[in-house]
Parts: sequence; C-alpha cells; structure tokens
Amino acid sequence: MKKIVAFSLLLVTFTSCATIFSGRRAKITIADPQQKQPVTIVTDGQRTHDVFLPAKVKVKRGYKPSSVQVESSGYEPYYFTVYKKFNPTSVVNLANLLGWGIDAATGSITKPDQKSYIISMQRSQTDSRIPYQQDPTIPEGEATNRVSRDHAGQTALEQTIIRWFFDSDPQGARIFYRVISSVPAEVKNTNETYLMTTPFEETRSFNILGLTYENSRNVQIEIKVMKSGYEPQVKRCNVRQAIDQQEISGFFMLVKKEE
Repeated sequence: MKKIVAFSLLLVTFTSCATIFSGRRAKITIADPQQKQPVTIVTDGQRTHDVFLPAKVKVKRGYKPSSVQVESSGYEPYYFTVYKKFNPTSVVNLANLLGWGIDAATGSITKPDQKSYIISMQRSQTDSRIPYQQDPTIPEGEATNRVSRDHAGQTALEQTIIRWFFDSDPQGARIFYRVISSVPAEVKNTNETYLMTTPFEETRSFNILGLTYENSRNVQIEIKVMKSGYEPQVKRCNVRQAIDQQEISGFFMLVKKEE
C-alpha cells in the first residue's frame, strides 16, 4: 500500500514537466531606446506601474496571443501582440501521456515567439492640436472630406503624394506596414501588409478608407521590419505629420537575437 501511495505521489509530482520547468507564465523584454521616463505596462490585463525600459514582464502561456500595452504620460499608448509557439521543454513529458495532456490543456507546451520587443513610443499631440477648421495647412473645403470607395481619388488626401523610404543595417530586412487607429469607428485598424525588403523607396498616396484631415492626427502607420537572426523592430508615424512632411521614412539598426 505504501508503495502505491509513494508511486502516486511521484506520478503527481512529475505529471506535468513543462509546467514545472517553465511555469504558467513566460518572461519577455520590452525596450524603447528613446524612452527615458517611467512607463506602465499592461500584460493580459495585469498592470505593472512605474518601470523603466528595458523591462522584463510576464505574459501567459497558452494558445491565445497576449495583448501588451505600454503607457507613459505625454505619450500615445503603444500596443502590440505576443504570439505563441511550441515550447521544446514539453518534449520531456512525451513519455507521460497524462502529463502531456495536462501540459496541452494548460498551454504549457507554448511560449512567446520571441523574447525581446523593441518599440517606439510617440509623443501625444492631443494637447497641442490646432482647430482643424482654422489650420492653414488644410486645403480649403477639405477638412472633413472623407476617403471612400464611392468617390475614389477625389479628396485632397488621396491626391497628396507621399514618399516612403526605409532602410536597415544590415539590409535585406522584410518590411510590413499596418494602420493603427484610435478612432476605429471612422478609420479601421488593418492587418499587416508586406511591402518588400530594405532598402525600400516609392511614392504613393493615402487611400485609407474613412481618413480625413480632421481624424488623421488620430491615425498612425506602423512599420515593422524582420530579418532572420535579428530582433524585429517597429516604428510608428503619425499620418497627419506624414501628410505635412509628404514623407514616411525610417532607419532600423537591427539587433542580433540572443543565442
């Protein structure tokens, strides 16, 4: 009887190896080379206050992506998603089907798809916003004209040619972009779209559905570069600023992944 009890305790102890060795949460590092003041980081609904970047925080393991938000006074909130991939530690538990089942159910067979996330927070323009109707940089009568499929190419926004230029060291990084909107009822967020590899240069107009001069301050273009063996990097550009400068550009100094 004692042997049975001892064996049962041993089985329970080592039932879920990946859970024991890896835990229910995994650490990621968040860095912003330009951010010098404290931030608040929200991961899976949990807030970590007054931390300086780079900082390590924990996200849940599991099959669902984790949402991360970084906040700081005077800056626009920065959002990104942590996707998950297979956790090799769980292979240790393959011999124990019961343990493997527990690992699979708890999500311990997954881990974040990357360890480090380099972000670029943008200063908030809310307090310094110029009343749009009095803004001399807006063409007359164009303040509220909205980009739509019904009248494609007819707004001044769509007729404004923007230079896109991105480069990296080393070159050959893949470039993706997406629209990040804080007014989703007017301008919807979009999925990532592949452009090409660095160096990249072309001219194009803004045909973002729902965009106007008035709401363009609340819309950003997110540029993400990825290269095998290097940490992904992300920069964001305010659409109104891009319109005024007639350019969206950036240079990425890529950082090698830790071995």
